[in-house]
Amino acid sequence: MLTAARLGAATLSAALLAGLAAGPALADSPSPSAPAAPAVPDGLYGKSDPTYDGVWRQSLALTALTAAKVTPADSAVDWLTGQQCEDGGWPSFRAAGAACDPKTEDSNATSVAVQALTALGGHQPAVDKGVQWLKANQNADGSWAYNPGNPGDANSTALAVNALFAARTDPASVAKPGSSGAAGKNAFDGLARFQLGCSAPADQRGAFAFQPDPATGALAPNTLATAQAALAAAGGHLPVETSVRADATPKPLTCTDSSAPATVPHAEAGEAVGSHLATQLATGGEHLTLTMPGAEPKPDYTATAWAALGLIQSGHPEQAGDAVDWLEGQDATWTKNGTDAGAVATMLLVSHAAHRGDTTLTGQLTALGPAPKASAAASTEAAPAEKKKDGFGTFWMIAVGALIGLGGGLLLSLQRKRNPKL
Repeated sequence: MLTAARLGAATLSAALLAGLAAGPALADSPSPSAPAAPAVPDGLYGKSDPTYDGVWRQSLALTALTAAKVTPADSAVDWLTGQQCEDGGWPSFRAAGAACDPKTEDSNATSVAVQALTALGGHQPAVDKGVQWLKANQNADGSWAYNPGNPGDANSTALAVNALFAARTDPASVAKPGSSGAAGKNAFDGLARFQLGCSAPADQRGAFAFQPDPATGALAPNTLATAQAALAAAGGHLPVETSVRADATPKPLTCTDSSAPATVPHAEAGEAVGSHLATQLATGGEHLTLTMPGAEPKPDYTATAWAALGLIQSGHPEQAGDAVDWLEGQDATWTKNGTDAGAVATMLLVSHAAHRGDTTLTGQLTALGPAPKASAAASTEAAPAEKKKDGFGTFWMIAVGALIGLGGGLLLSLQRKRNPKL
C-alpha cells in the first residue's frame, strides 16, 4: 500500500481531490492483473471500492449522522467496530474473515474511528484501545506517521491530536520517554515541528508543511496539511460543535525581533494558522487551491472544508462563512451528485459546524448506507405539529373564557343599573 508519508502531500491532495474526500491512503493505478475490488459490505456507506478508504468514510459518515441526530443502523456501527484489530488499531479496510496485519494498520483510520465511536457513545473499550494504539505508535519527536515506523507528517499528527481531544486525553500528556529516561516530546510538540514560524516569509507564517525537507529540514507550506492541522491546532475534533465567536479576525504571529521562538508556541498555533487560512481564502476566491507541477491549478474541496472546520473551531465562523457558501455552491461537483459518501459526510460536518440547514445532505448520506435506526427528522417534524395543535386549542379556550367573562360582566353591570340592590 502506498502511504501519505511515501508519496507526499501533493500527490495525496491530488488523489483526495479526485474522489476520496480526504481519504488518507492511495492505490497504485490498476493493472490488467490487479485483483478484483472486494465486495462492498452491507453495513458500509458508499458503493465504491473500500480498499483504501473504507474505515475513513465510514467513520466520517457515522460522525456526521450522529451530529445530525440520526441513529445509524447497528450493522453500520458493527462494521466499524469489527474492523478494529486486537491491538487497538484500525486498517484502511479489512475484508470479512481476513486476519489483522499490524503493517496495514494506520494512524489516520484509527484516529477517525476513535472520533466516530466517541461521538456515538457506548463504545468506551474500543475507544480506549484505539487511544492506547496511538500512544504506542507515537514517534519520539511527538509526531505520528501514517503507518508506524515512518517519519511523522502534519496530517497524521493532526488527526491523532483530534482523536486525543475527542477521547478527553490531554495531548500535552501523550509523549514517549526520551533516551536515558529524559522527558519525551508530546503531541503538541510533534504538531509544532511542522508549523512555519517567524523565520518564514510573512505570507507563509502559521502554515504547515507536510514534512520537513529530508535533506535540509526546511519547511514548505502545504495546503492540505495546513487545512487539516488547523482543527487540531485550535483544540478541536470531529464533529465541531463549538459556538464560540471571537470579536476580531484571527491573530497573526507576532514577530518583532530575533527573540521570537523557533517554533510556534501551542497557545498561538490556532490563531496563527487561522490567520494564514483566512488570508488564503480571501485572496483565493474563498476556496483553497491545489497546485501541482505541470498541471493547471484546481479547487481543493477537501482542504477548503477542513479550513472552514478549523476556523469555526477557533472562534472565527465569519472568516469561514464565505468558504462554506462556496462549498455549498460546489456541492454537486464535489460529492458527485451525492454519491460519494466521504465527500457528503465531510460536507455535512461542515454544514453542521456552520449551523446551516443540513436536511438534504443528511438524506443523501442516509441513502448511501443501511437504513438508520432512528431519524431526527421524523420526531422533530411531529413535535411542532402537536405543539401547534395544543397551543391553538389553549388559545381558543382562553379566548372563549374571556368572552364569557366579559359578557357576564356586562350583563351584571346592566342588571345593577336597573336594580341598584343587586
